[in-house]
Amino acid sequence: MSVQHSHTAVAEEPLTLAAAYDHLYETALRPSPIATIGLELEGHLVDLHAPADRVGWDRITALRSALPTFPGGSDVTTEPGGQIELSAPPRPVSAAIAAMRQDEATLRSALAEIGLGVARIGTDPARRAARVNPEPRYAAMETHFGAIGQLRAGKAMMCSTAALQLNLDAGPAAGWADRVQLAHRLGPVLIALSACSPLLAGRFTGWRSSRQRVWNALDAARCGPILGRDGVDPAEDWARYALRAPVMLVRDGETGGAEPVRGAVPFESWVAGRIRLGDRSPTLADLDYHATTLFPPVRLRGFLELRYLDAVPTRWWPALAAITTALMDDPVASAVAAEAAEPVAGRWLTAAREGLGDPELRRAAVRCTAAAATVVPAELSADVAAFAERAEAGRDLGADLAERARRDGALAVLEEEARA
Repeated sequence: MSVQHSHTAVAEEPLTLAAAYDHLYETALRPSPIATIGLELEGHLVDLHAPADRVGWDRITALRSALPTFPGGSDVTTEPGGQIELSAPPRPVSAAIAAMRQDEATLRSALAEIGLGVARIGTDPARRAARVNPEPRYAAMETHFGAIGQLRAGKAMMCSTAALQLNLDAGPAAGWADRVQLAHRLGPVLIALSACSPLLAGRFTGWRSSRQRVWNALDAARCGPILGRDGVDPAEDWARYALRAPVMLVRDGETGGAEPVRGAVPFESWVAGRIRLGDRSPTLADLDYHATTLFPPVRLRGFLELRYLDAVPTRWWPALAAITTALMDDPVASAVAAEAAEPVAGRWLTAAREGLGDPELRRAAVRCTAAAATVVPAELSADVAAFAERAEAGRDLGADLAERARRDGALAVLEEEARA
């Protein structure tokens, strides 16, 4: 959920509905070659001496100030529940994965020196959701979720989930519709392949991806897919989605505070003057910030932000990143993937509940991983082949965690992954 902000004089001018639509439309996607990926790697921060307790904010603040410079150029951010995220600049896939591996090793080494670890699992398997990050944005988010009757799911999303996020080039404008449609069509297959969160807060949920279960419990106007009926113009779909989505909070640019919105108020209603928030009209800066509080499975930020993959253990995220990139970016693999995924397109909930246990999703996943294995760079082929073997056997990543949790308990799994 990390985000950067910019402020300009024009950003403080009151908006019109037409100007808001135009801005969203024009910034949705940028023409580019298809050449790079950006990786964002989240994980649950764990005190190795007291894994049942969340790491306190004072300790996290001290940790962040003492971290070394990362060789791969990653930035570090901290999520509401203390999850720690590495975000690396875009590079070609091999270089991106190699750089993130270096940065992850650097982070783990720095954490280990002070008795901490990071568990890369889609949900916190053992601890209850609790916010430790006091930033006004997150306090306002929590209040908003409570006001609209989604506090439990909202807190779980904020504090107990972690993802592997891929940021992909938009590509040439002529191919945007097909590319965004493919990102959505592959969603259920990739959710099934990445499903790595059978537990939440110490309990089995009955879902292979409890992370997706949490996200599905939230407002579809904020967290559902953006595509309209035909998907022929994804920039238009994004603009309409963002304008109709409810405003979560109103920021005070001078104090840095955030006023939660205690109801479901579409941004377009604020722009049109049908309702007044923060005792003022919205600005372009408000619109840009509003867009950062929207969490569809594929978000358009000039590039494609794929948000639907569970965080997975260190052993497996390079293969998952390579497979996803190949299926999206390689013309041969993407053609196979589009055909293979068509029968299960839209089956987001089935993928989250059943994972590779669903026969149709498993068939699609096997075809997709096999197609990716033929085109990934040679230095990633062994990892991808091992991942593909698991798909062939119908064994999702959460199966190992589930077995260990039944044997040793959820807290032991959290600690083991943090020590990985």
